[in-house]
Amino acid sequence: MTDHPPKDGTKAKPDRLGQEMWGGRFSERPDALMQAINVSINVDRRLWRQDLAGSRAHCRMLAAQGIIEAESADAIQKGLDQIEAEIEAGTFPFREEFEDIHMNVEARLAELIGEPAGRLHTARSRNDQVATDFRLWVRDACDRTLGQIRGLQRALLAQAEAEADTLMPGFTHLQPAQPVTFGHHLMAYVEMLGRDAGRFSDARVRMNESPLGSAALAGSPFPIDREATAHALGFQRPMANSLDGVSDRDFALEALSAASICAGHLSRLAEEIVVWMTPQFGFVKLSDAFTTGSSIMPQKRNPDAAELVRAKTGRIAGSLVALTTVMKGLPLAYSKDMQEDKPPVFEAFDALEVALAAMTGMVADLKADGARMAAAAGAGFSTATDLADWLVRELGLPFRKAHHVTGAAVKRAEALGLDLADLPLEELTALEPGVHAGIYEVLTPQASAASRTSYGGTAPDQVRAQIARWKERLG
Repeated sequence: MTDHPPKDGTKAKPDRLGQEMWGGRFSERPDALMQAINVSINVDRRLWRQDLAGSRAHCRMLAAQGIIEAESADAIQKGLDQIEAEIEAGTFPFREEFEDIHMNVEARLAELIGEPAGRLHTARSRNDQVATDFRLWVRDACDRTLGQIRGLQRALLAQAEAEADTLMPGFTHLQPAQPVTFGHHLMAYVEMLGRDAGRFSDARVRMNESPLGSAALAGSPFPIDREATAHALGFQRPMANSLDGVSDRDFALEALSAASICAGHLSRLAEEIVVWMTPQFGFVKLSDAFTTGSSIMPQKRNPDAAELVRAKTGRIAGSLVALTTVMKGLPLAYSKDMQEDKPPVFEAFDALEVALAAMTGMVADLKADGARMAAAAGAGFSTATDLADWLVRELGLPFRKAHHVTGAAVKRAEALGLDLADLPLEELTALEPGVHAGIYEVLTPQASAASRTSYGGTAPDQVRAQIARWKERLG
């Protein structure tokens, strides 16, 4: 058996290329079952852009360092260009016998240019090759996600600005607590998403080191320039330890962690949309674009888009658990277990991408029923805290005593079937003699919300100030 593909550069047999992939150590091809469990091309073919980018950078570096001849490098680059064109056109022959994207590219390169193809793998291993490809893919995914998060934040800002004065009940334990504005409620999600963006940005900084040049695990005896390949691929620097370079998947775990937290935020908002759309709440409506009907009940308008966003969280959080489990017991350096690193990451980012897109669409589509929200804002004695605060401010009562008096007032109003704002003054003075008619200025939901002027509060002016801050921040 020759050491190289046929020099005519075409029609090399898969069996022969497969044997060359493994070298002289093996005399037979893998068993069919081994082939089935070992093959990953149907998953990692998604890395083709990153694989070609890594190969181009590696090839240029090999030529610049005099490790391969310029003629071979030129042939390799032209071959990689043709492979890119074939993949873009959908004509590239992805083949399971070559296991993964790396060997599929190398095998096709051998078919196209012959002997020079074999020089591309000088001073690298599939271990550092896949670590580089995967890191590039996750970095790109983080960048895409950051763009989507900003898009959702802008949609929330637009709604919050339009609804900065719209009253609604604020809840704790899903019980009416204090009046807030719908704009303030939506801005809470802008803040959450801001932290999500921060986590993805932080993860990107830490992952922006290049494993390329770590080779199998110990580095390379060739005079490679790892700084050159790192910078060519947009990395800040090469990784400082070759063992860590090939075995680290922290970057994927950290990205999945950020994705899981972000999905949790989307799920919370999705849940609120589902609740708000029930007839019992009736706070918001979605158009036909984001709802479905029933096959048997013609009156139904189901918030299926929100429900599906809520469900995607399970896939994303499950992916984090899956990869954590894969990595938890692996000794240094590379183990084949790591072939299972990509499916959960791909699945999680696929789910997060569609969830972010769907939520952005729903937020822009939402129509609030301001009258319904305002009516609910005063339910459940939601201005009770305002009564207690007034007793402290105006009468100088200790808050605990004011709390007790307010509780008694709520009990009396409940017995009479009245809201606090409708409780006669004599009922209040019977509980606390110093109470006067000024109390009624704070017992409406509008007055309650308007009074919350502390930084980050629900007062409409505060909400508008936060909207302006975020608009400037997002540009």
